[in-house]
Amino acid sequence: MKNMVINILVTLNEAYIPYLNTMLMSLVSSNKEIVPMVYLLHSSINDSDLELTREILSMNCGELFPIYAEDCISNDVPTTERFPKEMYYRIFAAKYLPENVDRVLYLDPDIIVNGSILKLYNTDMKGYYYAAASHNGAVTRAINGKRLKLKKGTPYINSGVLLINLTELRRNQNCTEVFDYITGNRKKLILPDQDIISALYGERIIELDPHVYNMTERQFRYTRLLGKKMDVDWIRKNSVIIHYCGKNKPWRDKYRGQLNVFYNETVKKLRGLSNYVTIE
Repeated sequence: MKNMVINILVTLNEAYIPYLNTMLMSLVSSNKEIVPMVYLLHSSINDSDLELTREILSMNCGELFPIYAEDCISNDVPTTERFPKEMYYRIFAAKYLPENVDRVLYLDPDIIVNGSILKLYNTDMKGYYYAAASHNGAVTRAINGKRLKLKKGTPYINSGVLLINLTELRRNQNCTEVFDYITGNRKKLILPDQDIISALYGERIIELDPHVYNMTERQFRYTRLLGKKMDVDWIRKNSVIIHYCGKNKPWRDKYRGQLNVFYNETVKKLRGLSNYVTIE
């Protein structure tokens, strides 16, 4: 059977290339049945820095398509070292990706893909813009709902994993509306990109199971505190995507938790590639 072409979107600066490579290595290792077409929206990356990225994708006959996107975001949008300007690019994916790309799976670079993404990628998206997971309990959801004035029942999602319906967004997205929202709500934006997506498009989001498609260390601890049976073996068998969101990164010496085992296993696989350079 012919392998399926999967469109992947990443948006980052040069500082995150090593972690992008680790994420993509986990993707191709866990999904031998796909051909990944990876679109990289950026404003500062040199093509010579992407040799290892291309080598990884070639393992599954995949390709990399860097797209320079500097002019899509003004310089006065809220940013920090943790949340650089590149985080906004995913919001405008429909504007910058080729017209023949009808859907794309956005993945943060601080992710390990631990299983097949085919079921997620083939989600029925008719009438919806995004599919994403929420990590919020009832209290946190209520706080975010009040902060952003979300309609009752609107999800507040984590934007690290987004299945994006580009066809629907091309028909309906108003880029001016996005910038107007940023201008009018600057002081409210804590996690800017997911605040914007949740506030403007929350009613057009399919909610995913975070234990399967956006598993985090915090979610792991919280589930266990509730008395539910979950261990690393459960994660290995059931969690397709593991997300190291927040400041607790597995490449840092002070990582706290158990899920860094998946990151470390992937780094070991990378070391055999010809363009691999040790991450300091």
